[in-house]
Amino acid sequence: MHFARAVGAAALVHTQNPLRLSDDSEPQPDLMLLRPKADRYRSAHPRPEDVLLLIEVAETTLVFDRETKLPLYAKEGIPEVWILDIDTEQLEIYREPSAGGYRRKLERREADSIAPVALPAAALQIGAVFA
Repeated sequence: MHFARAVGAAALVHTQNPLRLSDDSEPQPDLMLLRPKADRYRSAHPRPEDVLLLIEVAETTLVFDRETKLPLYAKEGIPEVWILDIDTEQLEIYREPSAGGYRRKLERREADSIAPVALPAAALQIGAVFA
């Protein structure tokens, strides 16, 4: 796992676990980097304020991830969301959430590297994800 080594004790890596957005909304992102917590979120699912980075891997879900999940994450204040588009081998990076969506979008390809804003030392070579 690329991120587990890169983040060390700075974040917890959660894969395909629920994120509690409200009483009736608990999506299961593909991967989240969370603020460290002593009980490792065993007593309660993480909330938006616990998320440092959220990643969705899109192969057949790209439209749903962009049009349904992304606006919800922005509205709830998730600071950074990455959508990894398997078909195009491209990474979409969304930052600066607001009630109307993310104000900043970046795109990176396999030759690029990127790090989460909250964890600048956790750089990821995008090509390694597709290898």
